[in-house]
Amino acid sequence: MTFTGKTTYGAGADLPELVEDVSDIIGIVSPHETPLLDHLGDAARAAQSTRHEWIEDALLPNTDAIDDADFSDPFSDTVIPVLNASSFRTGDIVRVDGTTEVLLVTQVGASSVTVVRAYGGTTPASLETGFGLTILANAKLEGAEAEAARFTDRVRRSNFTQIFASTVEVSGSMQAARAHGVRDELDYQKQERMRELLR
Repeated sequence: MTFTGKTTYGAGADLPELVEDVSDIIGIVSPHETPLLDHLGDAARAAQSTRHEWIEDALLPNTDAIDDADFSDPFSDTVIPVLNASSFRTGDIVRVDGTTEVLLVTQVGASSVTVVRAYGGTTPASLETGFGLTILANAKLEGAEAEAARFTDRVRRSNFTQIFASTVEVSGSMQAARAHGVRDELDYQKQERMRELLR
């Protein structure tokens, strides 16, 4: 029989009758985490609407890549075109991924950075386009003026709840019978279906 009663979505797709369900926690997203069930675990509170919203923030980027297909001298060039120059600040200590070379940023341009090569006695590498750059830290002189603050804007995200179901049915005789390695057949079947739903 088709359900004809009042539903949460009956007044419209924007759910105008429901109270907003916004998490009070700001999540910082990391590309190195397994995001969903490891992050969520068991909910601290039940969802209060079929649409859930939360606020996310992210750290300022600390990686970029070289964007120069034509170095005049890949071992000594000091002006290095990069994909996102805005990721860098004067004083950044940068490691060239896959090498032992460390660079010191002395100037940031619109699409490039000027650097001191082989900083800290490291060995200069032959730079190529696509090489990754990792910002290790920002070095400052004692008594240096503070730079303009940098920050990220928080973003509001949302998703909808989803019901997942799996049926478990065990006959009375099977439940009463003794089985190898299983004390309670109904409980065992519930655990198996739950594992399948979570995988």
